[in-house]
Amino acid sequence: MRSFHQKQVALHLLCLLSLGLLIFRISVTGQLHFIFLVWNLFLAYIPFGISTLMELKKKDIDHWQFWVIAPLWLLFFPNALYILTDLFHLHKIVGMPEWFDLLLILSFAISGLLLGLFSLRSMHKIVEKLHSNWVGITFVLGSILLGSFGVYLGRFERYNSWDIFRMPLEITKDIANRILHPTDYPSTWGLTIGLSCLLAILYLFTGSNSVEKNRK
Repeated sequence: MRSFHQKQVALHLLCLLSLGLLIFRISVTGQLHFIFLVWNLFLAYIPFGISTLMELKKKDIDHWQFWVIAPLWLLFFPNALYILTDLFHLHKIVGMPEWFDLLLILSFAISGLLLGLFSLRSMHKIVEKLHSNWVGITFVLGSILLGSFGVYLGRFERYNSWDIFRMPLEITKDIANRILHPTDYPSTWGLTIGLSCLLAILYLFTGSNSVEKNRK
C-alpha cells in the first residue's frame, strides 16, 4: 500500500514538472501554442479524482452506490488516455528546439496515462472488494476497451465526454454503425484493439492490488 501511495506522489510531481516545462516555454517564447495541454491534463484528473474519493469511502460504499458512480467515472476515463494522442501536435514551431517540445508533450502524455492507470487501479480494488477477482478483471478489461474506443471518438470524431448529453442520438448512431458494421471502420477498431492491448500490458506495471494483502 505504501509503495502505491509513493507512486501517486511521484505522479503528482511529474504533473508539476509538465506544468513547469510549459510555463518555461511560455515565458521564453511568449507563445501559447501548447496551453491546451493544461486543459487536457485537468480532464485527466477528473477520473482520478472520482476514483480517489471512492477509494477513500470504499469501506462504506455499497454495491448500488458504486455502480451509480462508476458510469460517471467511465465517461471521463478516456480523457486520461486521450492525452497520449497529443503527440500528433508535435511539429516544428518557431521559438523552442523540437526536442524540448517533444519532452513537453511526452511529460503531459505520460502524466495523463498514469493518472488513468492509477485511477483504474483504484476502481479495480473497489470492484474486487465488492464482488470477486474475476469481476474485477472483467471490469478492468471492459474499461480499457471502452476507454480506447472513447479515445478514437475523441481524437478522430471530435466528440467530448459531455457530448453524450448534448447530442446523444448522434453519438449513439455513430457507435452503433461501428459495432454493426465493423469492417467498414478498420481505423476505429485498429486503434481500439491496438491501444487496448498496449494499455492492458502497461496496467500490469501499476502494481498489484492490495486486496490479497488485506486478506492475509
